[in-house]
Amino acid sequence: MLNVHAIDTRGAEDKLGCTECRCDLYNVTVDEYGRPLRPYYKGGLLCCYDRTQCKVKHGFEAVRRTLYVRYTVKWIDMDRSVLPVKIYIFDITDSWKRTPSSTEINAEHKCKIEYDIESCDATGLGNDGCIDTKRISLDMPFGGYLIYGVAHQHSGGTGSALYREDGQLMCSSLPTYGEGEEPGNEAGYIVGMITCYPKPGTVEISEGETLILEFNYSRIRHHTGVMGLFYILVADDLPKPMHSLRTVVQTQDSIMVVAILWAAAALIGVVAVIALAVHYQFKCEGEDGYEAIGM
Repeated sequence: MLNVHAIDTRGAEDKLGCTECRCDLYNVTVDEYGRPLRPYYKGGLLCCYDRTQCKVKHGFEAVRRTLYVRYTVKWIDMDRSVLPVKIYIFDITDSWKRTPSSTEINAEHKCKIEYDIESCDATGLGNDGCIDTKRISLDMPFGGYLIYGVAHQHSGGTGSALYREDGQLMCSSLPTYGEGEEPGNEAGYIVGMITCYPKPGTVEISEGETLILEFNYSRIRHHTGVMGLFYILVADDLPKPMHSLRTVVQTQDSIMVVAILWAAAALIGVVAVIALAVHYQFKCEGEDGYEAIGM
């Protein structure tokens, strides 16, 4: 499944405001099901659903055009060095906490999915060090080896990281901003996220361990509907030791290729999760902790 959220900013009065789905720019007061928006909801996915249009400059007339999505699928042949991984998605807005009475019965996670960033001007702070930092603790009900990690941020994002409770960095992901006009390098937009690929077996997550998730956004200006999603690929086991150096190298390469392929699938999964979360009124449910997504 490929779920694409495309926003046409040609002739837009406020391009960034359009991509952040500001409700006033879309002249929207109800969601796609006709339900009134909450008074404090200023922007986000509820205001830029299918067939809504963002405000354009006076007199602007756009030409209808057809767009296409091109993608490449790669694969490797299955052998004993190829191991399955599980996909886990963390949300910085999740307020779930483990309690002494927590069991393996489904526990509700209150994931808001998106949130707003107040500008420094609104809070009386200067632009120096004007960063919004959010942190949450994650109690891991699973264990395994971290194979891959990447964050999902919107414009204004300055990076995210996953730490152990003692402050040791496990994985970080930073945004890359475009600087031009050509496709894939659009100025002011995030055009990529730096990922982390720990050497297989070097970063292990213990069952019951507490991790810290951190997301940072610039507060130089106000932002609406930003997200703080971090997803990781975890392997339960590692390949058994091989005898030849060549086989060991091939085994590690295979793990990395599989991680890349699963990462592509996970990216689609993230979009699907976002869409489902919005459909269920921005609440997500999972097992006692974080449940793996089957692909």
